[in-house]
Amino acid sequence: MGDISTAFVKQFGSNLDFLVQQKGSLLRNCVRMESVVGEEAYFDQLASTAAQKKTTRNSDTPLIKSDHRRRRVQMYDYEWADLIDKEDKLKMLIDPQSDYAINAAWALGRSIDDAIIDTFSNTAYAGKAGGTATVFTAANIVSAGTARLTLQKLLDAKLILDNADCDPNEERYIAIKATQLSDLLNISEIKDADFNTVRALVRGEVDTFLGFKFIICNRLVTNSAGHRIIPVWVKSGSLLALSKDINTQITQRADKSYANQVYACMSIGATRMEEEKCVQILCTE
Repeated sequence: MGDISTAFVKQFGSNLDFLVQQKGSLLRNCVRMESVVGEEAYFDQLASTAAQKKTTRNSDTPLIKSDHRRRRVQMYDYEWADLIDKEDKLKMLIDPQSDYAINAAWALGRSIDDAIIDTFSNTAYAGKAGGTATVFTAANIVSAGTARLTLQKLLDAKLILDNADCDPNEERYIAIKATQLSDLLNISEIKDADFNTVRALVRGEVDTFLGFKFIICNRLVTNSAGHRIIPVWVKSGSLLALSKDINTQITQRADKSYANQVYACMSIGATRMEEEKCVQILCTE
């Protein structure tokens, strides 16, 4: 790992090559997004109620108490910066400023994904003041056992969402690593038509299977037992709050001998909005 001196001219080159990396966020458009102001944001919710049957004429009007709920999102600031000295630019054949800005935006985009991924396992905060800790529902965890990703685990996750009356018309997503995509190809009990779909997934020809849109994201985390946590969710089940989207600036720093500073920042928060809309599939690897 080196600094900008690594790019000083030893032989001619016309541009900077970006090394392999996830280029920004893969998940931000797969969750509910809201613009907010302030250090915290609160989102009010209304739970389902039941109607009362009328059994006699001219009976009293029943009053059904509405169940109001709330989720709190804590906002966090993220920053990225690097300096390009005047002497650096003289020793290079290119101006790296725009490439630095792109690299910075990609880095912040990955931080967005990390925040979203955390919502599928971390504690969410509910209640009037957002002080009620709400852990992930154990019933919505498809256990790992000794198995990798299997067709049955996918079917179990689908059943959990279906049993919760999640809107079948709302987008459903599953994030997996390349490892789990490979696991699907080795499922022996899968039907020929399904196997062809999985092969098309691997080739990138389709991205949907069993009603889920698959997203390949190698930033997924493991739990304390070492099992990979595969998140499955309905789009409105997780929320990304933005008080400041990714912003990049290139300015001169008088305190750094007028070097150019490439700076990027954002302010975001994320939370799980509803446990019934989120599932964890645990997999061995």
